[in-house]
Amino acid sequence: MDVQERLDELAVLIEDAKAMPLSASCIVNRAQVLDLIGEIRQLLPESVHRADELLADREAVVQDGRREADRILERARADADRLVSEHEVYLAAVAESEALTRYTQGETARMRQETDDYIDAKLATFEITLQKTLQTVDRGRERLRSQMYQELAPLPEPVGIETGAMDPITDDVIGFDDRR
Repeated sequence: MDVQERLDELAVLIEDAKAMPLSASCIVNRAQVLDLIGEIRQLLPESVHRADELLADREAVVQDGRREADRILERARADADRLVSEHEVYLAAVAESEALTRYTQGETARMRQETDDYIDAKLATFEITLQKTLQTVDRGRERLRSQMYQELAPLPEPVGIETGAMDPITDDVIGFDDRR
């Protein structure tokens, strides 16, 4: 039996004891009460020892729980740090990607503008060359025409001879003289 059962027996013995009239006292069998108290005293060291063991076990369980909680917290902190780090790496990668995209778009626009300027300059040079070439062609044709007119100009004819020539450009008769 344990201490609790013996204490319950003692309480029943006192509750069932004969009450003294006009008093809160009761009559109990001294030998029974003393025997129960003796048994309780004998059981107490064992119960106290068990209680000490339970307290020690409780402390061990609490310590184990604290260690486990600390381990879980440490793992959670490490996971949180890793996730934050991964998120920061992701954000850094996104920012770098956006910066690279902006740089590439700027470089593309700059290169396109340089290419357009180069082509425009080459076309302008070609236009000037073509204009000069056209002017040279026009001058050459003009010289050719003036030489042809000089060659076809009427020569003084001897009196009494009828002559006539055709202008190759206009197909008109030139240099006809009706004098006789």
